[in-house]
Amino acid sequence: MLENKDKLRPNLTMLTDFYEITMANGYFTNGLGNKTAYFDMFFRDLPDGGGFAIMAGVQQIVEYLSNLSFTPQDIDYLRGCGIFNEGFLQYLADFHFSCDVWSVPEGMPIFPGEPIITVRGPVIQAQFVETMVLLTINHQSLIATKANRIVRAAKGRPVMEFGSRRAQGPDSAILGARAAYIGGCCGTACTICGEKYGIPALGTMAHSWVQLFDTELDAFRAYARQYPKDCLLLIDTYNVLKSGLPNAIQVFREEIVPRGFRPAGIRIDSGDITYLSRRARRILDEAGFQDAKICASNSLDEYIIRDMLLQGACVDSFGVGERLITSASHPVFGGVYKLSGVEDDNGNVIPKIKISENVAKITTPGFKDLYRLYDRSTSKAFADVVTLHDETIDDSRPYEIFDPDFVWKRKTVTNFRAVRIREQLFRGGQCIAKRRTLAELQSYCHRQVETLWDEVKRFENPHHYYVDLSPKLWNLKHQMISKYSN
Repeated sequence: MLENKDKLRPNLTMLTDFYEITMANGYFTNGLGNKTAYFDMFFRDLPDGGGFAIMAGVQQIVEYLSNLSFTPQDIDYLRGCGIFNEGFLQYLADFHFSCDVWSVPEGMPIFPGEPIITVRGPVIQAQFVETMVLLTINHQSLIATKANRIVRAAKGRPVMEFGSRRAQGPDSAILGARAAYIGGCCGTACTICGEKYGIPALGTMAHSWVQLFDTELDAFRAYARQYPKDCLLLIDTYNVLKSGLPNAIQVFREEIVPRGFRPAGIRIDSGDITYLSRRARRILDEAGFQDAKICASNSLDEYIIRDMLLQGACVDSFGVGERLITSASHPVFGGVYKLSGVEDDNGNVIPKIKISENVAKITTPGFKDLYRLYDRSTSKAFADVVTLHDETIDDSRPYEIFDPDFVWKRKTVTNFRAVRIREQLFRGGQCIAKRRTLAELQSYCHRQVETLWDEVKRFENPHHYYVDLSPKLWNLKHQMISKYSN
């Protein structure tokens, strides 16, 4: 799972909600610390009202769980709180992660209500990792989902992630760029991501470069002489059509072509980019630079990009910053982490459920697995089914799926392929995660998104993709609802 060029992050063991430590202390003193518990991460709503989300952040979970340890300074801090049992503090000092972990792989489309991560192990440990699991998957899945929407809006045109300076801190910039690359961006302006993850680092000049020189023409000439092979000029510092574009064309002719190169193109960062790009394209073509590309930036998102292209914008690539790196239109990915079962002394799973008057907050009990059903004739995914862990969907026989909320909506499917889509990351605390490069994850994401029907990929009013429960799991859930509601 780990990228080859990745380096270990700082020890984040203490990045946890305080109640996770106070509960762990209580489990320990009540003799429950080694009781085996099952926790599921799932989410309830899709960002931006979309049809699906993209799983991301699994590598960082692997790193975190592989390096859990409490330093003497951590133990001293907790001892200083004056509320923790000394035996519990010794347990933390000798801490060794021993859980089993399953996860949907990075790049896979995911849907509300399904267990995208399950942690099984001693309740102290399985409860303790909640905060890092949530913050990591919530953040990166949010950004990967937004990036994928923007990339799809661009209709095959490259999208560069330009958001570092608007991210909420260094981790958001770095890991946000990572997630954006998985979601489909071709590169990033964040240099450290090129060094750390091998993501293509991209960029040309800022307006300050142009302003620093006596004239715009001088600025373009200096840049062209420095970078003749990849000369892309920012032409909107003063006036796109009256000075920026004419000066760029002059420099292309005088500095780039005589050196045996062709110009990379121009970038427009302000104004009515649709109008300006159409005019610029015509002028560039008339000047003999039909191969010069036009790049657009400036507070773009999937809706603006879609509308620009519908209106005939002549843009070959996009740089997208703040609205991508912060997912500004929907800045929260509401993943939650809930207890779903415990084991008795004989190793039998005792399912647990949370009941709520808010139906959406009722959890699905038990140790579960997740299948995706694909139509064999089209290879398109048409439903996910959450099952109990010991169930198998036999795709050689007809199978009935039904809406778990409106159970009269039923359909018997045939000629389908049932695939377990979760992978095991840890077994008994030992990492067994598959290694994949970021490029492999990006390619995997693209292939998996292509298995969805176009109706699911609509930006507005997408088709509802069904996440069903197996009959056995549905019956268990409703038996428990009846038991605890009376």
